[in-house]
Amino acid sequence: MSNENEPTQKLTAPWGNPSNADNAFSRRSAFKMAMAATGLAAAGAATNPNAQPGPTPKPAPDPRRAATKRYRMKKSINLWAFPYPDRMNLRECLQLAKDAGFDGIELNYDLESDLSPKAGPKDFQKIRKMADDIGIAISGLCSFLFWPYPLTSNDPTERTRGMELAGLMTEAAHHLGTENLLVVPGAVHMPWREDHDPTPNDICDQRAREAIGKLLPNAEKLNVHLNMENIFFNGYLLSPEEMIRFVDSYDSEHIHVHFDTGNIMLFQFPEHWIRILGKRIRNVHLKEFTKKGTDHSLESFRPLLDGTTNWPAVIEAFDEIGYDGYLTFEYFHPYPHYPEALIYQTADSLNRMLGRPV
Repeated sequence: MSNENEPTQKLTAPWGNPSNADNAFSRRSAFKMAMAATGLAAAGAATNPNAQPGPTPKPAPDPRRAATKRYRMKKSINLWAFPYPDRMNLRECLQLAKDAGFDGIELNYDLESDLSPKAGPKDFQKIRKMADDIGIAISGLCSFLFWPYPLTSNDPTERTRGMELAGLMTEAAHHLGTENLLVVPGAVHMPWREDHDPTPNDICDQRAREAIGKLLPNAEKLNVHLNMENIFFNGYLLSPEEMIRFVDSYDSEHIHVHFDTGNIMLFQFPEHWIRILGKRIRNVHLKEFTKKGTDHSLESFRPLLDGTTNWPAVIEAFDEIGYDGYLTFEYFHPYPHYPEALIYQTADSLNRMLGRPV
């Protein structure tokens, strides 16, 4: 029995404040509609008992997340990005590159370390086997030694030592099982060497051609490709047309271009060079560069994607010329803390640039 003094309880619904009768009617109506829908679904299942839920549609590729096209190029990284040999040994570097998802690693020839004149064929073959066991390719061999011992130096002692080291590098590349040796053929000027006497352009060109000509026969014998690198601060081979004339003058299947995307970014654009050089490109350095102010030194180079390079245009240009070789990230400053982060960040960036899963 209700109490006349008891306040009436009101039911609140999202669409207003209906009476109890209206609210009850709404609940009955919703229940009937739900039961009808369930009956229709059951009837459909009875008609087709093998019916399966439809596949969830894949979202459209998002160009903000990664390239929407899958490219065939392979991922590589240079040993300079690792804290070698101070904090990691060579095996640890190779294993880290493999774990991060790289297809290859580029090694560096020096006066010390595991890859130097102190090492012989057996030492290099052990490194090759170590890489094979880990499951990572040696994508190439390069060296900073072309700067203290340039092949075009005015100092004959430097030139002689440079030729000797270039010959040893060719032998090392062969025993390491890589066909790619990066070569800096000459330099008019080296701004970081105050003791370097600038070499006149015509003499630089003459000496560079003679040097590569002398290195070529043994390279052909060992099946090692001498790949000329483009540099912006050495004052030599500063345009793709100059590089083409130099490379084509040898008429050899073992003289090519090691194209560096960052080395010409100060005044030019890599996507332009790539289409002009075409099939002459045999190996590649990816160096990020920013045009937003620079001190014209190695400090101008950045981790991948942290610069002004138009990477979609660059990768598409490589694809247009049919390049499917290694893209090697080259960077000179391993992270002082947690250096593995740089390796994994680079692998992730390359995956996005190449349209690989991320």
